[in-house]
Amino acid sequence: MKKIFLNTTLLGLMYLSISHGANAQSTIDIPEAPSTVNAVYVSQSSNKALNPSEKIDRLYNRNLQQEYVLQRMTEHTYFFQSQFYGTMFYVGEKGVLLFDPVENAGEKILKAIAEVTKLPVTTIVYSHAHADHISSAPVIVEASKKAGVKVRIISSDATAELLNRIKSKLPKPTETIPFKNGSFNFEGVNVQVHGFKYAAHTADTGVWLIPSEKVAHIPDLINADQLPYWGFAGAEVPLYFEENLKELKSLNWVFLSGGHGNVGSKADVDFYLEFLKDMKQAVGQSYGVVQWGVGAPDPQKTNSHMAQLPAYLDAIGNQATEYLRPKYGQYYGFETSVPKNGEITALLMYAYQ
Repeated sequence: MKKIFLNTTLLGLMYLSISHGANAQSTIDIPEAPSTVNAVYVSQSSNKALNPSEKIDRLYNRNLQQEYVLQRMTEHTYFFQSQFYGTMFYVGEKGVLLFDPVENAGEKILKAIAEVTKLPVTTIVYSHAHADHISSAPVIVEASKKAGVKVRIISSDATAELLNRIKSKLPKPTETIPFKNGSFNFEGVNVQVHGFKYAAHTADTGVWLIPSEKVAHIPDLINADQLPYWGFAGAEVPLYFEENLKELKSLNWVFLSGGHGNVGSKADVDFYLEFLKDMKQAVGQSYGVVQWGVGAPDPQKTNSHMAQLPAYLDAIGNQATEYLRPKYGQYYGFETSVPKNGEITALLMYAYQ
């Protein structure tokens, strides 16, 4: 039994006990939730690229049973996932461009890359400053150093500034590009960042694009083939969540690497937008039936009014969850994520009228 601690930046300390190998495969058999977008499920392949309507089958069980998941997305790009954390990499002629060396996965990422090429990682991109998505950078840098390669670490200027401000102990970017529509060259391939004017997840969150591959990478905005994660994935400003989704959809890409969830498509963005519309309607209905004071302690037994609003919003979120259950109850994460996201939506609808 291997114990793994996931030190996530915003979502707190999550503890998982995970067994790898034959024993895990023989003991874990968990029914998978249906696809949110009627995807065609295919077995993972590091050789065969996906069609736009295809996704990796049994992804939940694969994360529990396998060391990692590796899927070829396009001619040059690959989707990697381990313990529900994902990223992507691009294989060039001289080296590998790796986005976001996610936590606790450095050696696994290197092993996955070695499945498809003998080339070393020559460039790392930090998509944003959260440590859970970039904290395996030292492992990658050291491996490349042993191969005689000094790794370029590229981020937006917004991410570099934030890492500086928080005095991050992680390897610093060696190069920065403008957050708003910046770009750099990797072996003749143009790589772009589309920074949001108003970003939901973090102020330095943007969409990273490889136009020649029609691939986008943006962690923590959308978990493809799943409902929005609990707390809208730790969005610092959830007010802008829907706006960011619409902006993401407007960009030129076919395949999405979202940091969590399956390989994404624009159908996944449409599903999220429809869900948010239904969520707001469900919360609005809930405001009409849930009475103020529900769930709050007797005010005569407390010396504070602080329990009133949290209890009310919690009740609104729970009621909205029941309104949404017939349409969305079968999907991945419903019981855990929807009540909290309903509570957040209720607060936003209360605050912004």
